[in-house]
Amino acid sequence: MSLDNHAPRNHQMVPMNSLAYGPVPSRRLGMSLGVNNIPPKVCSYSCVYCQLGITPEEDIVRREFFDLHEISRAVENRVKKTKLSGGRVDYITFVPDGEPTLDKNLGTEIESLKETGIKIAVITNSSLLWMKEVRENLMLADWVSLKVDTVDTKVWKKINRPSRQLSLEAIMDGQIKFSKEFPGTLTTETMLVSGLNDGVQAIRETGKYINELKPQTAYLSVPTRPPAESWVEPPDEFSLNRAYQVMSSIVEKTECITGYEGNLFTYTGDIVEDITGVASVHPIRREGVEDLLQRSGESWELIERMISEGLISEVEYNGIKFYMRKFTE
Repeated sequence: MSLDNHAPRNHQMVPMNSLAYGPVPSRRLGMSLGVNNIPPKVCSYSCVYCQLGITPEEDIVRREFFDLHEISRAVENRVKKTKLSGGRVDYITFVPDGEPTLDKNLGTEIESLKETGIKIAVITNSSLLWMKEVRENLMLADWVSLKVDTVDTKVWKKINRPSRQLSLEAIMDGQIKFSKEFPGTLTTETMLVSGLNDGVQAIRETGKYINELKPQTAYLSVPTRPPAESWVEPPDEFSLNRAYQVMSSIVEKTECITGYEGNLFTYTGDIVEDITGVASVHPIRREGVEDLLQRSGESWELIERMISEGLISEVEYNGIKFYMRKFTE
């Protein structure tokens, strides 16, 4: 698949099931139905820990990627299938194959999907919050997560590898402005990478800034899925506990997200669609795939066939096998 980050994306190239996936289990949001409003891998960052791999070319130009009506239809169909299968949707969440705020139609999409009566969440890397229009779009959501991996420019460039057109100072200023006006639930997420941003002083400085944002919860997370760079490692238990103790002494409510979310992926009756939809942005552990297969009555031969046909690929990280959608070729 050829990615041109500076040209409009032809939405017809992407199958409908790719625009909405899940619901998947989320420690923060319950059962979250994902909206994939950005094609792989259009992003303003190329984070070393990203589960989707390296960004071919960082981009900060907002534009339309997919037709609004197709996104709405895909989500509505997914919600309907989920309810018919006895499942539930707690949140409709914009967490795509790239940075969701690069979609200039994000605000309109949020308003449209609110008609389902389900709360809307957006998980953003915050890189475009210096733009007033982006802040206005996100104001329409019910729940927003802001990425705050570091407040040190040198570390930011090492861990998030941002577009050269971005300024961490401007991003942080935009986050402060947004936090003062946002009427919904605001949270932050700090991904800890061993040796980069998990030291005492680093956590203390990051914590002081996050406290200014006054989030409902400040989440500390660690890489649990295959990262873009093979050298990326999560902090050891001592370092993680130390980071938590330092952060929680500054930010009133701090929580760690370090474990597996579980296998409660929704089976809607189309096992191939269910697996490819989730695996496009959420690599699934082997036990999660096995659980879906058991509920569908299919055998592991289906997975082998999907791998051979190039629908998904098998990768291993920390001794655990994951299955994710294959984006290349």
